[in-house]
This record gives sequence, C-alpha cells and structure tokens, in this order.
Amino acid sequence: MNPTIKPMESVTLYYREGSSDKVYQCCIEPSGDLFVVNFAYGRRGTALQTGSKTSSPVVFEEAKKTYDKLVREKTAKGYTSGENGTPYQHTDKANEASGILPQLLNAIDEQEVNPLVTDKAWCAQEKKDGRRLLLKKDVGGIVGVNKKGLVIGLASSIILSAQEIGGYFVMDGECVGDALYVFDILERNGQPQQMIPYQLRLQVLTALLEGGAHPHIELVETAFTATDKALLLKRLRAEKREGIVFKRLDALYTPGRPNSGGAQLKHKFYATLSAVVAKVNQQRSVELRLLNGEGWVTAGNVTIPPNHDVPKVGVVVEVRYLYAIQESGSLYQPVYLGVRKDVEQHECVVSQLKFKGDDDES
Repeated sequence: MNPTIKPMESVTLYYREGSSDKVYQCCIEPSGDLFVVNFAYGRRGTALQTGSKTSSPVVFEEAKKTYDKLVREKTAKGYTSGENGTPYQHTDKANEASGILPQLLNAIDEQEVNPLVTDKAWCAQEKKDGRRLLLKKDVGGIVGVNKKGLVIGLASSIILSAQEIGGYFVMDGECVGDALYVFDILERNGQPQQMIPYQLRLQVLTALLEGGAHPHIELVETAFTATDKALLLKRLRAEKREGIVFKRLDALYTPGRPNSGGAQLKHKFYATLSAVVAKVNQQRSVELRLLNGEGWVTAGNVTIPPNHDVPKVGVVVEVRYLYAIQESGSLYQPVYLGVRKDVEQHECVVSQLKFKGDDDES
C-alpha cells in the first residue's frame, strides 16, 4: 500500500486464535485514470508483506468486485474489523463478534494417560463425540457459539432446556445430536468465572444444573480419585467411546489452544481428522486431501453412507480411521462422520495423520 495515495476504499481486518495474531489490510487505490486492489498481511506488530490482486489497473467497478470478493474470503476465514479478532457471522440475533472463544485442548499419547489417572491434581471426563458448543443466555436471549467463536443456531430442545435454567450464564460443552453435555462455566449472572480454579467452576456449574427440568442439557460425569478415573477409562474403552479428557483441578479458564501441553488434555481411543473433499467419485465415495508444507496431498478415499448427503468438492469433512498407511498417506478403514462447518481448509494438515505404530492402539 502506498501511503502517499489516498485509497478510494480500504479495510483492516484482524484474526486472533490461540498463538495466531494476524492482520490483513486491503484497499482500492487510483492508478492514473484506473484503479488497483492492493493488500498487506502478516503478524500484528511486524512489518507486513504486500502485494496486489490486480496485475494491471482496471476500471473502478472491476476493482470493487475484486475488493469485495477478497474481503468476503477473509471474513469467511474468521477475520473481523474488530481488533480483538474474534470470528463472527451475521445472524438474526447479532451482527457483531460473539466476544467468546473456548479453551481448546491438546492431544496426548497413550503413554501419557496412566500418570494422569494416578495424579490427584487432575480429574477425568468422557470425551464426547460431538461438536464444541458454548451456550450463552442473557437479557438478549439464548445463542450458541462454536469453537471458532462464531454465533450459530441451536436445536430447539437445547433452547427450551436453557429457558428452564434460572438466571444468566455462559456454559461450555459438547453438542451431541439435540443434547448439550456441559463441563465448564465462564459466566454466571454477569460474574466472570474464568479466573477461579476449575474445581470451583465445576461446583458452580453443578449447583446451577441441580434440580432443574432441563433434559437436553446434561452435566458431564467427572471422576476425581485414581480408582474412579481408572474405572471411567476402562468403561469408556469397553463401550468404544471417543476418548477421555483430563483437567487440572486448580487451572483457570484460558481461551485458545496452548502451543503445547496445557491444563486440559484429551486422548482419543481412535484417530479422527478433518480433510478437504478433492473429488466426488462414483459409488458414493469422495477423495480426500490434506495440506503439507508444499501443497495439497491425497489421503485416499472414504465411502459416504446412505444417511449422509455426498459432500461437494472443497467442503471440510470429518473422518474416523484406524491408522494412515506410511507409504501413501491413505487412511486405513476410514469411516465418514459428516461435514465440519467449524473447521477451515487451512486447518486440514497432514500432521493430523496417525500412522501404524505411532502408539500402542495401532
């Protein structure tokens, strides 16, 4: 961007999630009697890289079309005009950032599980096989927020159950079908809860849900002792559930995902990943692709079961599998789980792959 030229139209967008803190600038600038669309991007506070979306000057109408398309693409990826960088989408309920981001968990391997089972500083809960959902109830009504901070629609059953719970709150949980399994609370009647230890937050959440008629909002079972954690782990494996979560009882609520480790950790009993549909095949199957440092690579194919619509090319989908084949990167025994609207294409990376021999479960 040329600081000596006054732009005809410009915008500065921000994105913040976990360790990411990025800025993107875009503008329409005059070039003689015509116009160009220039951009700059990079980590906030650093020198930005620059470029142009127009290889040569164009008329204003064409420049405006290019500019608007670029802004739409960035906002769809979670960039916003607000400096907090919280992703949002326009809904009938709100036209601004939700202002909420969940605490995200890092995964641990099999060998890291047993020490947490015996450590009294950690509790354990089931890793539900659903979608992350924060439930907010205030004077403006009841809304849902997904793991990217996007305001989303809610099942009517969850809304009706939330109406039966007294007062205002922001709860964190996992949505499975038409039910919400909650495990944390961020706010209660206008009072923030993030800065108190998890054990106390869990007590607040338990008291909030006790004795109420809210059949579609359920408190996740928590095991505290080594014996109870071992029994929970054994039962979840026997029932072929998705996995187990460990949480430090003295930890505060920290939005985003730590670069490594953290006070909340998850272990899945089978592997899952998010991939992009590269091609729709015959016989109800699609080809999958993942992103590495050099571009897109194939991850094999997955059959789409009759109870799911065949996803289109470019859509992000979730797949369960036993392991990935080292030579080809293809998934062994893949099972299609559905579309992931809360995951972007750039998040579908090859580092998700679990190869045979990566842990004892393979």
